[in-house]
Amino acid sequence: MTNPTPGVDQHRGTAVITGASSGIGAATARRLAAEGFQVVLGARRLDRITALAVELGGRAMPLDVTDDSSVAEFAAAVDSCSVLVNNAGGARGLDPIASAKVSDWQWMYDVNVLGVLRMTQALLPALIASGAGHVVLIGSTAGRIVYEGGAGYTAAKHAAAALSETLRLELSGQPVRVTEIAPGMVRTDEFAMKRFDGDRARAEAVYAGVAEPLTADDIADCVAWCVTRPPHVDVDLLVVKPLAQAAQHKVHRVDPKPAGSP
Repeated sequence: MTNPTPGVDQHRGTAVITGASSGIGAATARRLAAEGFQVVLGARRLDRITALAVELGGRAMPLDVTDDSSVAEFAAAVDSCSVLVNNAGGARGLDPIASAKVSDWQWMYDVNVLGVLRMTQALLPALIASGAGHVVLIGSTAGRIVYEGGAGYTAAKHAAAALSETLRLELSGQPVRVTEIAPGMVRTDEFAMKRFDGDRARAEAVYAGVAEPLTADDIADCVAWCVTRPPHVDVDLLVVKPLAQAAQHKVHRVDPKPAGSP
């Protein structure tokens, strides 16, 4: 995947990134700004995205993708949009179906599925009007396979994948591409912490012994590559995993014990 070509005009239009206050969203904002996009950053933590917008010469506006009025106000303030990166999402809990909290499932559906719906509906007219629009959805390998304890998250990500595939069908003939990027194990500052309600020990255990999980920059690189292909090239689905992760349930872990320990 290539970086911007020196000396080439890189003004590519406006890219809106949701969940841009940290992790994959912040990394994507930095990368797309480097690629020549004017970036518009949306997240609930306005202080963080304001600082990032100053760094990148972009715009920051408060956004809660689970709130209809917040999405409407955000979209009304966006003058133009050629790329929408639906990045806001997350998981809560790792409980079996028998004891899972309905409230956790409701939140996961609201942010991972309905949040994508709200943002896409709100910005689709601008994407079409751009003449070369692109909807990017940050999905997950959890949207392609299931695992014990993950029913709420995998169901939400399966639904997001279905939304992406259906949108592509419904936009046939329109100048808008649709791409789902489905990462496997990505280590960011907050994803696992949120899933386990701030339990750092459980969050750290997810990555224990994994030498090189993916990083937020790795996924930002994937986003940048997809959205900078020629307008007639649509990358429908990009599944990306660290080398250590052969499958959702098979991850190579090195012995974390120090040399010489029993």
